[in-house]
Amino acid sequence: MKSGSNLERVLTEGHFAVTGELGPPKSANAEVVREKARILKGKVDAVNITDCQTAIVRMSSIGAGTIVQAEGVEPVIQMTCRDRNRIGMQADILGAAALGLKNLLCLTGDHQKFGNHPGAKGVFDMDSIQLLGMARGMRDERRFQCGEEIKSHEPRFFLGCAANPFAGPFEFRAARLAKKVQNGADFVQTQIIYNVEKFAKFMEMVRDLGLHERCYILAGITPPKSLGMARYMKNFVPGLDVTDEVIKRLQGAKDKRAEGIQIAVDLIQQVREIEGVAGVHVMAIEWEEAVPEIVERAGLLPRPFAEETPAAPVEEEAAEEAREAIEVTDMAAVKAEADEILAAAKREAEALIARAREEAAALRAAGPTTTEPATADTQDFDEAGED
Repeated sequence: MKSGSNLERVLTEGHFAVTGELGPPKSANAEVVREKARILKGKVDAVNITDCQTAIVRMSSIGAGTIVQAEGVEPVIQMTCRDRNRIGMQADILGAAALGLKNLLCLTGDHQKFGNHPGAKGVFDMDSIQLLGMARGMRDERRFQCGEEIKSHEPRFFLGCAANPFAGPFEFRAARLAKKVQNGADFVQTQIIYNVEKFAKFMEMVRDLGLHERCYILAGITPPKSLGMARYMKNFVPGLDVTDEVIKRLQGAKDKRAEGIQIAVDLIQQVREIEGVAGVHVMAIEWEEAVPEIVERAGLLPRPFAEETPAAPVEEEAAEEAREAIEVTDMAAVKAEADEILAAAKREAEALIARAREEAAALRAAGPTTTEPATADTQDFDEAGED
């Protein structure tokens, strides 16, 4: 295995994978992240941690991913090219690997003009294809992008990318995905799918290029939370193909949310029948509590290896820190005991010196009683003082 991640294991062993998505908060509140992670635990094989999605400032994906992993949920760290140059991205890749994170999804990123800091400078030193190649080079060739060797502890990630089957020109979508696979993509998560017929045609082009045999393709699924949400995606979100059938189903439903969940379940069952689809990526936008029901009703529970999630590095680090604290405490006790022994020895030496000085003074006061000179030991001791 390239990374040893749970997601990689699920896919390489032939299981139908399920990933989820978690948007970090617009604050430093770790409990928000923990609560979302607990909802998804045991229901997905891994969960994407978005990187300031739609160019809105949020808790970093690496920070939130570390919190998620501490909850026993495997994160997929998203990294965009919008906010970092190649130096910053390589530094973050090393940092994420050092924290025990094992999955990396490489994205170009939404333009900053769509976010809450439209005047920010977009970096875009690279695009997602180049980022994939750089991350693969760090892993497989143990080299930085500049060619310098990574002498040890190279970052070993299961590398992913995104693909949009519905963006134009449609006939080039599979060819663009081929470039990403050539540059190192191990798995692919697609844009939201509502038009299954068009997605099936995309997968046919993917199979013609043999890409389904070189990477794992996860179909993107989003439950429409409301009729307004579905209409907005249909009319205003580029690269999405929301069918009229989805709109009609929501229009005729008394419980829009329940119908949205059922639409997601139906879509999963349809895409699962398409050759080359290795899993689904369930994106319940700010609706994480819908994911367990969707996954269960789609017949995707229990998840393989759900009970084998390794201890999170953060927990291991805490245990190591506790062990070190005990060792430090023990060492402090030993040092205190040694200091006490030295202090007692010093007090005893001082008493001996004082007695010797008193005896020497008494002898000098009494006057010489013999013709023998004072002993060298007495002279040395008196002149030497306490040391």
